[in-house]
Amino acid sequence: MKPIKLPEPPSVSVGMPEIFGGGAYSVVRRAVVIGNGFAGAENQCVGLVRALGLSDRQSLYRVLRPRGGINEWLRWLPVSLHKRLDYVIKRIFGDSHFSVVFRGRKLVPFTSLNGWKTGLSSIVEADAKQIATMARETFEKEGPLLVVASGRDTIALASSIRRLAPHNVFVVQIQHPRMQLDRFDLVVTPQHDYYSLTPSGQQEIPQFLKRWITPREPPSRNVGLTVGALHQADSVALRVAAARWHDELAPLPKPLLVVNIGGPTCHVKYGTDLAKELAEKLQNVLASCGSVRISFSRRTPLKVSSVISKEIGDHPKVYIWNGEEPNPHMGHLAWADAFIVTADSISMLSEACSTGKPVYVIGSERCKWKFSAFHKVLRERGVVRKFTGKEDISDSWSYPPLNDTVEAASRVREALAERGWTLRHQ
Repeated sequence: MKPIKLPEPPSVSVGMPEIFGGGAYSVVRRAVVIGNGFAGAENQCVGLVRALGLSDRQSLYRVLRPRGGINEWLRWLPVSLHKRLDYVIKRIFGDSHFSVVFRGRKLVPFTSLNGWKTGLSSIVEADAKQIATMARETFEKEGPLLVVASGRDTIALASSIRRLAPHNVFVVQIQHPRMQLDRFDLVVTPQHDYYSLTPSGQQEIPQFLKRWITPREPPSRNVGLTVGALHQADSVALRVAAARWHDELAPLPKPLLVVNIGGPTCHVKYGTDLAKELAEKLQNVLASCGSVRISFSRRTPLKVSSVISKEIGDHPKVYIWNGEEPNPHMGHLAWADAFIVTADSISMLSEACSTGKPVYVIGSERCKWKFSAFHKVLRERGVVRKFTGKEDISDSWSYPPLNDTVEAASRVREALAERGWTLRHQ
């Protein structure tokens, strides 16, 4: 097997000293990340901030929803309305010190699940007025504030920050906000989010749904398109992970095959049928593997993980991560010789495809609409192949790695330059 070669970090050009480049008021030295509590969304924000060289000057805020009981059925509501309704329910059924039963399910207090008693006390709940005021009051001393947000629940808050402090912040919204894109300085989103405007999308999407599906217009000037999802798995992070996981992963027989299993979604539906198919095909390639490491995500149904564990978990070449910390994911990205990834996870596929190593996909034929378009682009670029169970895992192949996070960071730099701002020199 070829030795692992990690991509080199992008070079950073050294420009003029800040004093000649527009003064301290034009240099972005700090960032605020606004998340929604979901790793897939927050990982993209942190990855972009990291690529911009501001990871040592970032603060994390979260838009927090009430959770538990009936609240799980109300997640389609705007956050502000959801919180008001949660307040009313608490007044009717009791205060925040105890739960009530609603149709047989527990209605869990908001404070017990959103940062107060679950190890998240260091996370600050996002407040648009507070963040905007901070940006204005510290502008002369600290310069502009970069705000990076991702997820549906963050859209209204991020746009409010820009409205309240338009001359002091630069707001980047990751993932398509669906409407009124001019509320943000820059929108970073995958090109498959515009699938509804493509000829295939126009044919496949039912007529009665078209009026409800957005976007309805091509990407505007303040939109930066990517192939997949942004992430933190850059060259520096992989080198750190390679060192950290050296003692556990380096001695494993080669080639090391890493299998990442997600979970079914509305766009990629599957169950035990795909699990059995994956287990059978893995059995067929074990002879060409030195070691196999399997990881399940939080979305993996128990019935899927049970099938995999039962069918292949006892094989001496196979190790299945039990879900306990530390998570070996970054170590797997650094040390794997090849990957198999289920088609549902754009994030896991984007990370694997950024390594330049062979990536096999299972379940892509089950994808619908924009997920299908995403996989088509990956195949056309030669970064993935369908997992058939006939592969020789020791056979390596390569491709130009996906570089979405670095390219998105370059787009941010360009947009800042158009405004007369720049990032601090690294």
